[in-house]
Amino acid sequence: MKFGIVGDPVEHSRSPAMHNAGFAALDLDATFEFVPTARDRFRDVEDRLRTGDLDGVSVTMPHKAHAFAAVDIADAPAAAAHAVNTIVSADEVLTGYNTDIDGVRFSIEKLGLPADTPVLLLGHGGAAAAALVGLAESRPVSISARQSAPAIALARNIGIAMDFVEWGSSLPGSIVVNATPLGMHGEELPRGVVEDCSGLIDMTYGSSETPAIATARIKRLPHADGFDMLVGQAIAAFELFTGVAAPVEVLATAARDH
Repeated sequence: MKFGIVGDPVEHSRSPAMHNAGFAALDLDATFEFVPTARDRFRDVEDRLRTGDLDGVSVTMPHKAHAFAAVDIADAPAAAAHAVNTIVSADEVLTGYNTDIDGVRFSIEKLGLPADTPVLLLGHGGAAAAALVGLAESRPVSISARQSAPAIALARNIGIAMDFVEWGSSLPGSIVVNATPLGMHGEELPRGVVEDCSGLIDMTYGSSETPAIATARIKRLPHADGFDMLVGQAIAAFELFTGVAAPVEVLATAARDH
């Protein structure tokens, strides 16, 4: 079996290290490779999937919209989020999934907070859409973004009614889910947002700990970072690709050691 990660750029991805470690741990005859693909060349990937040269792919920027358009079938969560980041090929039929949703659910389970704890979601892009689909069925979710119109439109497009919180305002006692890029390069979230929360999921990751995660750790708040998101995504993708249970600890170790 042959799998890959599609994006531009893509060489920074930890997916090959994680999946190949999992394949080796389970002695599976499978490989996972980098598939660098320019913005206008996703059709090449689709052709490889339909001809059997690739059995499945994970998809990162800038191709998630291309992936959604390319699949023959999108499962219900991916359809709700209007985004696909995992494609599985079988008998020339391409099925799309959104494992960002699984990453969010994996991360919130790690926090261990009560199931009715409200969520304050920051952002209005694709990561925010995945978080909405992953959380809004089971928890009350409010949304906050610098621009209110796209955030409100996102909730409307997904079909979820929620409150809008002015950017920079906190929601005391909530679980903050940062679905913005803030923190990737050391940027801080608005003061008070993390300080007033009961737990944090920071979907971003970089070469060092984000300021939001650092604050949560200092305050001893339950938290999950971008690497937890990666592990949750990889578990779901691994099982979609192979049909067998993922070796969770192996994937987690590979994510952080790479």
